[in-house]
Amino acid sequence: MKKMFDNFEKEIEKAVVFCPIERGEDRDFQFAEIERLCLSANLQVLKIFHQDIKALNRRTIIGTGKLDEIKNFVKENDVDVLVVDFKLTGSQLKNLSDFLGVKVLDRILLIIDIFACNAKSNEGKMEVKLAQNRYLLTRLSSMQGTQGRYGGAGAGMRGPGETKLELDRRKLEAEIVTIKKELEKIKNARALNKSARQKAGVKSVVIGGYTNAGKSSLFNLLTKDEIYVEDKLFATLETTSRRMFLGENKFCILTDTVGFISKLPHELVESFASTLEEIRGADLILHVVDVSDKNYKKNIEITNQILNDIGATKNRIVVLNKVDLLKTPFEIGENEIPFSVKKRTNLEKLKDIIRENLFGS
Repeated sequence: MKKMFDNFEKEIEKAVVFCPIERGEDRDFQFAEIERLCLSANLQVLKIFHQDIKALNRRTIIGTGKLDEIKNFVKENDVDVLVVDFKLTGSQLKNLSDFLGVKVLDRILLIIDIFACNAKSNEGKMEVKLAQNRYLLTRLSSMQGTQGRYGGAGAGMRGPGETKLELDRRKLEAEIVTIKKELEKIKNARALNKSARQKAGVKSVVIGGYTNAGKSSLFNLLTKDEIYVEDKLFATLETTSRRMFLGENKFCILTDTVGFISKLPHELVESFASTLEEIRGADLILHVVDVSDKNYKKNIEITNQILNDIGATKNRIVVLNKVDLLKTPFEIGENEIPFSVKKRTNLEKLKDIIRENLFGS
């Protein structure tokens, strides 16, 4: 297997964003989420444009009048990138790039790019590369030669980048097969380890939740470890497992996993199948929520939907993190516990609840 690509130096680029608005969508939530994604990809958002999804143009997604408005803004403000909060075809990417004269990223490529920056383990890099290859495979012919005109660095160009666009379809397909075989080996090894733990009666607990809710910080607190933590979306991609001691001679295996987000691209769901398998097979899930986020209830809905979709256990504890940042009372539901990693609020209570869920009272 060839050596995978390395992480990349940060390069701040100026971006404008276009958001198609679907009926019933929370516009403020959509704007806030896509802006945070852009910031995590080192993009400075200058302005967010939006349009009702019913007015979308098949050739470019963006309606003619709105597209002219964006083009004028791009010319006047020295914009590097247009981010479209939507899944685009290769021809739509090319048409927009040709018309505006800037690099164009859709929602999928933006998220994959963030993953490319944050992947550290060989497994994580392979999973990201698999997602990139799958994305490019369906867009190869119409994207060829487009992105590279605007430089070989920055958002959307990390990972395989322009060199990947120069590969023919057969080479791309062959590389996908090779990566899938390597990931299958890792998946099988993980399954053997899991089977051995189950035979030994060792319980497994997985930390899940919306991205950047404090999952890795909670993992460090509960295991007394020091895995990587940063205040940005998808800072953690790697699956990390450690023993967690619960008192009374009890312990479990605690696993930290990649965070979730709304409209999680299927390219990433498929590529990170082995990682998501850890969540699916857990005895208990600690669903971590950042209650200081005004959209935290929406984040809970998104995470629950994804957990349900992948067949995760219903045995879940909702950890309402960052209560120390709240200034007003808030509602606590069933199987929810107010918590603060920073202040260690309810730490022992959380351990007691975990122990009771796994081993009984």
